[in-house]
Amino acid sequence: MSETTPPLKAKRRGLNRLKEVRNALIAVRRLYYTKLWGMDIHPTARFSLSTKFDQTYSAGVHIGEKTYMAFESRLLSHDMSRGLYLHTRIGKRCFIGGRALIMPGITIGDNCVVGAGSVVTKDVPDRCLVAGNPARILRENIDVGDFGRFNDADAAESALVAAGQA
Repeated sequence: MSETTPPLKAKRRGLNRLKEVRNALIAVRRLYYTKLWGMDIHPTARFSLSTKFDQTYSAGVHIGEKTYMAFESRLLSHDMSRGLYLHTRIGKRCFIGGRALIMPGITIGDNCVVGAGSVVTKDVPDRCLVAGNPARILRENIDVGDFGRFNDADAAESALVAAGQA
C-alpha cells in the first residue's frame, strides 16, 4: 500500500450505521454531565452510552481530549467506606476497555490503553498498556493515535478487508 492510497475500511454494520445519531446522543450526555453535574469531560472525548461516571463526587471526574471509554466502563471518584473524595484523571488520547474499573484518585497518563475488564488501582504513567486485576503494565512507550487507537491499526484493518475477513 502506497503513501497516497487510503487504507481499506471495514463496512459499517449493525449499530455502526447509526454513528451520527450515536454521536449526537453522546454530545447531549456530555452536556448533561458537564453542565448539570460539573464533571470535567473534554468536548472531544467519547464514551459508550453504558459508561458510568461517579456522580457522588462528580467534581472529581476528569477526562482528557480524544479519549474513549468503552462499554460498561466505570470511573470512580469516591469511596464511601473509607471516606475518600478524590480526583480521578484520564489523560489525552487514551482508550479505556469495556468493563474496566478506574478506582478513586487514580491518574492515567496520556496515550494509554487500559485492557477490557481491568481494575486500575495504581497510577498509570504516560504511553503504557495496562491490563488485569489489579492492572499491571504490560507494555511501555507505546504509540497510539486519537482515542488510544494503535498507529498500525489501519494497516491491520486494511489487510483484513483485503482478505475478505472484515
